[in-house]
Amino acid sequence: MATLLHRLGRGAFRHRGVVLGAWAAVLALLIGLVVGVGGSLDNDFSIPGSESQQARDTLSREFPAAAGATAQIVFSAPAGERITDYTAVVTRTLDRVTHAPQVEAVQTGAVSADQRTSLAQVEYAVEHPSDPEALEQAVEPAERAGLTVSVGGAAFSENGVSVSALELIGVGVALLVLVVTFGSLLAAGLPLVTALVGVGVGLLGLLATAAVGNISSTAITLALMIGLAVGIDYALFIVSRHRTQLARGMDPEESAALANGTAGSAVVFAGLTVIIALAGLSVVGIPFLTVMGLGAAATVLVAVLVALTVVPALLGFAGARLVPKPGSRAERRGAPDTTSGGERWARIVTRRPAWTVLAVVVGLLVLAIPAKDLRLALPDGGSAAEGTHQRVTYDAVSEAFGPGFNGPLLVLAHGDADRAALVAKDLGALTNVVAVTPPVPTPDGEYALIQVIPRTGPDAQATTDLVDTIRDRAGAIEAQTGVRVQVTGNTAIAIDVSDRLSAALVPFAAVVVGLCLVLLLVVFRSLVVPLKATIGFLLSVGASFGATAAVFEWGWLADVLGVGRTGPVISFLPIILMAVLFGLAMDYEVFLVSGIREEWVRTGKALASVHGGARHASRVVTAAALIMFSVFATFVIPDDAIIKPIAFSLAVGVLIDAFVVRMTLVPAVLALVGRGAWWLPGWLDRLLPRVDIEGESLRGDEETAPKEPVAVG
Repeated sequence: MATLLHRLGRGAFRHRGVVLGAWAAVLALLIGLVVGVGGSLDNDFSIPGSESQQARDTLSREFPAAAGATAQIVFSAPAGERITDYTAVVTRTLDRVTHAPQVEAVQTGAVSADQRTSLAQVEYAVEHPSDPEALEQAVEPAERAGLTVSVGGAAFSENGVSVSALELIGVGVALLVLVVTFGSLLAAGLPLVTALVGVGVGLLGLLATAAVGNISSTAITLALMIGLAVGIDYALFIVSRHRTQLARGMDPEESAALANGTAGSAVVFAGLTVIIALAGLSVVGIPFLTVMGLGAAATVLVAVLVALTVVPALLGFAGARLVPKPGSRAERRGAPDTTSGGERWARIVTRRPAWTVLAVVVGLLVLAIPAKDLRLALPDGGSAAEGTHQRVTYDAVSEAFGPGFNGPLLVLAHGDADRAALVAKDLGALTNVVAVTPPVPTPDGEYALIQVIPRTGPDAQATTDLVDTIRDRAGAIEAQTGVRVQVTGNTAIAIDVSDRLSAALVPFAAVVVGLCLVLLLVVFRSLVVPLKATIGFLLSVGASFGATAAVFEWGWLADVLGVGRTGPVISFLPIILMAVLFGLAMDYEVFLVSGIREEWVRTGKALASVHGGARHASRVVTAAALIMFSVFATFVIPDDAIIKPIAFSLAVGVLIDAFVVRMTLVPAVLALVGRGAWWLPGWLDRLLPRVDIEGESLRGDEETAPKEPVAVG
C-alpha cells in the first residue's frame, strides 16, 4: 500500500491542476444535485418492528390525526382571573387555529386546578408541518384580549441544520495550533483548505441523498463535526512529515511522494478504523443510527481521499516555499537529535513508571464514577433551548398541569370498541396515572384510542416503568376484556429507542474492543501493545462517560457550559462516543507507538526507544488532539440538546485519550514492561498477516532521495 500511495502522491504533485480541477468538478456537481433534487431533513426517531412503531403505523391508518405532528397551545388568564372568563375569546381563537395549514383537528378541555390555564392540542395531518408558525398568527387575538398564550410542541422541532458562527471559533483555534506547530502561515493553511474541501463534498453528498432517503439534521451536524476534525488531522500528518523531510534537504517532489507513502499509510489505517467503527453502528438495527454512522463514515472516507490527493497537489503548488527557514524552529525540529517537549515529558513519566501507571489508572477510574448515574433518553421539549417555542410551552404545561401532560401515552385498543371503556378504567387505576381520556372509536368499532396522562415527565424513570407496566398487563387485559392493547406515542417510541440502544451497547463495545485487539496485534506484532491500548481506550471511554454525567446529570459546571436543564442525555451518545473515540484512539496509538517501535527495531534499547518515539511523534499528536478538541468544543456552545452532550463527551474523550492515555500511560507501560512489550509467540507471528502502515518499505527511498540544498521562504 505504501508504494501505491507513494505513486499517488507523486502523480498528484505533478498533475496538481488536474487533481484540484477534478475535486472542484465534484463540488460543482454536488451543489447542482442539492439545489436541483435535494430533499428535506427528517428528525424522526423510530424503530421498525417495535410495539410502539407497529401501533403508530396502525394509528396512521385508523387515526390519521393522532399519527401526525402535534402542537400545544396554553392559554393563561391574568392573575386573579379565571380562564373560564375568557371562554368566548379562547373559542374564537381555536376556530382560527382549525383553519391553519395542515391542521386536522383541535382538542380542548383541560383546565388547570387553579382555573387560570387551559390547554389545547392541535393535531396535524402530516408528521412534518410546513408552517407551524401560522399558529402564532392565529392566537394573536387572544393575546390582544389580555391572555398569555404559549405555542409549542413537537410540530416546532427543528429539522434544519443548525450551525452558528460561533462554531467557526474551532476553525480559528485549529489555525492557531497549526501556525504554532509549523511556524508558517502557508503550511498551516493547507490542512484547513483540504479539510473544508472534504467536509464540503461529504455534506453535499449527504444533503443530495436526502432526496431518496431519511437524513436527519443530527446526521449532518455529526458528519460536519467529525469530518472537519479528522480532515484537519489527516492533512496535518502528511504536511508535518513533508516539512520535516524538507528541513533535512529532501527534494519537494520526492518529499511529497514519500510523505504520502509513509504518513499517508497511517492516515489510511486511521481512517479505516474510524470508518469501520462508524459503519458498525448499522449492526444495532436502528435506521436513524445507521444513517448517522454511514453518513459520518462517508465523510471520513472523503477526508482520507482528499488528504491523499489534494494535499500532495497543494504541496506541488507550494513547492520550495514550505522549506523551513534557516535557523527556524521548524528547521531545528528536522534534526534527528533534537530534544522535544514530548521527549522531556516521556522521560518524566518513565522515571517511575509504576507510580505513573497507578496514578493514571486510579485517576481515570475516579473520573468514571459519575457514569453510574448517566441516564439515556431522546430529547423532548424540556431539553430544548430556553426561550424557544418548545421550551416555553413545555414549562408552561408542566407548571399548570404537571410534567406528564407533556408526554401522554397513546394506548391503541384492538377489539370490541364498546369494551374499551373497561380498558380505560383499568389503566386509570394504575400508579403514576393522572388522567385517562374516554376511548375514541373508529367508525367500524374495530379500534379505539385511549390517552393516558402520566404523573411524571417523558424522560422520567417512573414514566418508563408505567409503559412497562401497561405492556406487562396487556395479556391480563385481553383475557378480561377481549381487547388487545399496544402503547405508542412519542414518549413510548423514545423509550423503545433508548431500550434498544442500551441493549446494543455491550455487544457493540465487545465488537469494538475485539477489533482494537486484532488490529493492533496485526500492526505491532505484540501482545502487550494491543492489551495496553485496549485497556487505555476503555479507561478513556469510562472517564468521558463520567465527565458527561457529572455535567449533564449532576449539574457540575452546567452554568459555565450553558446546560439549561440537567437530566438524561441523548440515547445514542454512548455508542457514538465509543465509535468515534475508538478510531481516534487507534490513530494516536499507531502514530505514537509506531515511532517507538521504529526506534526499538533500530536500537534494541527499550527505554531509549520510548523516549525517541515520543520525540518524533509527540508534537504532531499534541497538535492533532488540540485541533480535535477545539473543533468538538465549539459544538458545545450552541444550545442543542442532541449535539451538545455528544460534542462535550468527544472533546473530553480526545483530551483524556491523547494526553493522559497515549502521552502518559503508554510510555509508562512500555518502560515498565521493557523488552517484553515487543514479544509475540512464534506460531502467532507466522499466522498473522504483515501490514505496513508506516511505509517501512519506503525507508530506503528516504535515505537515497534527491536533496534540495536551497532553503527558501
